[in-house]
Amino acid sequence: MRTIVEKIIQLRNPDFRIDDSLNSGAILQFVWIQFWSIIRGLRVLFFFKNPKGMLLGKRVSFFNPSKIKWGKFLRLGNDVFVSALSKHGIEFGNNVSIGAFSRIIVSTSFNNIGEKIKIGNNVGIGEFAYLGGSGGLEIGDECIVGQYLSCHPENHNYENLDLPIRNQGVNRKGIIIGKNCWIGSKVSILDGVKIGNGCILAAGSVITKSFPDNSIIGGIPAKLLKMRTNAK
Repeated sequence: MRTIVEKIIQLRNPDFRIDDSLNSGAILQFVWIQFWSIIRGLRVLFFFKNPKGMLLGKRVSFFNPSKIKWGKFLRLGNDVFVSALSKHGIEFGNNVSIGAFSRIIVSTSFNNIGEKIKIGNNVGIGEFAYLGGSGGLEIGDECIVGQYLSCHPENHNYENLDLPIRNQGVNRKGIIIGKNCWIGSKVSILDGVKIGNGCILAAGSVITKSFPDNSIIGGIPAKLLKMRTNAK
């Protein structure tokens, strides 16, 4: 069984190997969970005309799925909610994994719908993420992300002291996260930020400004700690 499971998973991840310390019982339980994830994924296959493989956790739900572009081998954990109410929809790349209890929401309002969310290939995002897309959100290929990532590509206007802030509208610039980034847990990224390729964002950081390729970033608000370089 170990060899068969490895061969199947290697269709998605060619480098996958089962740890030698795992016993047959753990492998069997894993197979059972994945089997039901595939069965739930067939709902998307038949109802949303998705021709590609998908593994769905329990109680995954979608809003406006006609605006979603599905990549191959998409994995969504338990209780994930995906809302593609937007101008340009949501695009999942190949081999994307989103952890349980996450929210991928482009818009929450019908009177000022948002732009888009685009997630590249081979991206893994931990549990309890909130990915907003009102001003546009792009996450590049090969990114790895810890739990509780929070992306907010929108700000409220607040300059008029005579009006409630909620009645002053919003402004949107968008967020871009480059390729091959490592984002620690509980990172918040605010509107207008562009993160370069190969960056590392320390756990708990609040990112309020842009950083170039290969930056190591941390703090509240985040600042440049040092640059990544090839080891000598």
